[in-house]
Amino acid sequence: MKQLLLTLMLMLPTMAQAECLTRGTGDMGIIIERASGSVLVIDTSAHKVLFRVKGLGDLSHASAVFSRDERYAYVFGRDGGLSKIDILCGALDKRVIQGGNSIGGAISQDGKLIAVSNYVPGGVKVFSAADLSLVADIPATATAKGKGSKTVGLVDAPGQRFVFSLYDTGEIWILDMKQPDKPALTKFTGIGRLPYDGLVTPNGRYYISGLFGEDGLALLDLWHPEKGVTRILDHYGKGEQQLPVYKMPHLEGWAVAGNQAFLPAVGHHEVLVVNTSDWKESGRIAVHGQPIFVMARPDGRQLWVNFAFPDNDTLQIIDSETLKIIKTLKSGKGTLHMEFTPRGEEVWVSVRDKDEIQIYDTQSLTLKTRFKAEKPSGIFFTNRAHQTGL
Repeated sequence: MKQLLLTLMLMLPTMAQAECLTRGTGDMGIIIERASGSVLVIDTSAHKVLFRVKGLGDLSHASAVFSRDERYAYVFGRDGGLSKIDILCGALDKRVIQGGNSIGGAISQDGKLIAVSNYVPGGVKVFSAADLSLVADIPATATAKGKGSKTVGLVDAPGQRFVFSLYDTGEIWILDMKQPDKPALTKFTGIGRLPYDGLVTPNGRYYISGLFGEDGLALLDLWHPEKGVTRILDHYGKGEQQLPVYKMPHLEGWAVAGNQAFLPAVGHHEVLVVNTSDWKESGRIAVHGQPIFVMARPDGRQLWVNFAFPDNDTLQIIDSETLKIIKTLKSGKGTLHMEFTPRGEEVWVSVRDKDEIQIYDTQSLTLKTRFKAEKPSGIFFTNRAHQTGL
């Protein structure tokens, strides 16, 4: 009997490990199921769901980053939850509630730190990627009501830095974490009214914050932060009737193709075209509705655009060379998020109100297949682990 018990005890670790996959993770990813607080772990080559991970809290505005070995996904929930998921085992490795209302996060250049930005209580917290222990707590500037400003547009940047904007107080901060026990802050004030989101260019040089309180954007050169913040695209909507804004565009989904950047215009049915050599507007593209994501296929040849309510049943594809719309697709109500496979042969699209994921061929611009998901939103593939700002 004792021998049998010993044998069973020795088998338990093996039995547990057998439930995990033994494979590479380069063609894997996750899909946020926003209503049920769950995440699907998917295989992008086989077009199939591998696991469903539950118990992740409020995922109504969730985003995710990946460890540099692509094994773990870190999910940032709206309820302040930070969850570490083992995608090879389809299991929740650890979860902490780090704030009252979280709006996204980033992973450091060396992959050892996870930063989370908060609406409540404001500020940014930094955690160990290994065990989610708290490394640094960075409170935000207090507002007139005595509360910490909401922080938005948090991205990673070269030099073991994080950059983010303060919504209520109109600031951009650089957080240097080279010495985790001695966080260093550089603050830029008076950047413009109500910065609502931010992005870093793919080479990690420029941080751009969108301004909801006024037309224009704020730009910070991270190579030369001593030059301060400059305004770009100032008054791009001047003299035009601005429409009601039903959903803020996501600057993290901006597109770069050659020497041009393509940005969603706040409150307009337009995509702005910007020359990245001088950051001046070089054109506009009229589109179906108010754009949310403007995303470039990895080779830069196409731009895929989705839209805010009430036009969120449509995708439009733009030729980045001619700046012409080459296809309009009716994907269905609640088209929320897009993600290209690493080399761009497919784009995966979440359609919340149909409870499905649609997969399109980016050459023929036709639907290849679809599968069910519970109120899907964000789609994140593991190749993001090796891209600055994603």
